[in-house]
Amino acid sequence: MPNEEFAVVLDYLPRGKSSSYKTEPIAQVLGTEFFSLLEVVPKKELKVLETIYIGKEERTDVSLIKRRIPFKELTATSEGELEKAIEKVVFDKEVRLVEFFNNARPITIKRHQLELLPGVGKKHVFQLLDERQKKPFESFLDIEKRVPLMPTVSKAIVKRILLELEDPTEKHFLFARPPPKETGFQRFGNRQ
Repeated sequence: MPNEEFAVVLDYLPRGKSSSYKTEPIAQVLGTEFFSLLEVVPKKELKVLETIYIGKEERTDVSLIKRRIPFKELTATSEGELEKAIEKVVFDKEVRLVEFFNNARPITIKRHQLELLPGVGKKHVFQLLDERQKKPFESFLDIEKRVPLMPTVSKAIVKRILLELEDPTEKHFLFARPPPKETGFQRFGNRQ
C-alpha cells in the first residue's frame, strides 16, 4: 500500500509527551493523501498547519515516522487543529476529490457512496448521477451550481473525513485510510 508523501502538522511537542519515558521532540501530523494520523520525530521546530515532506526520499523536516496513531491519542492542540488541516488538504486536493463525485459507485442495491456524505440524501444522489452523466464535474463550485440545494461540498467532505478518523468502527472509508486491524495480541497486563 502506498505511503503518505506529505503531511500537515497538527501539533509540535518539543519535549515529547509527558507520559513518554524518553524526552524527544515529536509532532502529530495528518497525511495529505490518505488522511493518516501519524506521530513523527522532527529534525527542527515545526509550525502548526505547515505542510512537510514525509516521503521515502531525503527529508529536511522529519527524521523518523514513529507510527500511525488513532484519533483518541491526539493531543488537545491536534484535535483543535484537525478540522482546519483537513480543510486545507481538501482545497489543495480539490481535483482528486471532485473525481470521487464523478466515479462514486453503489455500495449495495439500496445505498450509494455519495449518500455517506453528511447532508446528501437520495434526491441529491439522483441529481448528482444525472448531472455527471451529462458532463463530468469540474470543481466543487460546479457541483453546487448544477445540483440544487446541495450542501457545501467541501464542508460535507471535511465532515465525512472527520467521522472516518474519529470512529474506528466505521464500516465504509471513502477518503481516510481504515485503521489497522487488531492482531489479537494482548499485553500481559491487559488481560481480562
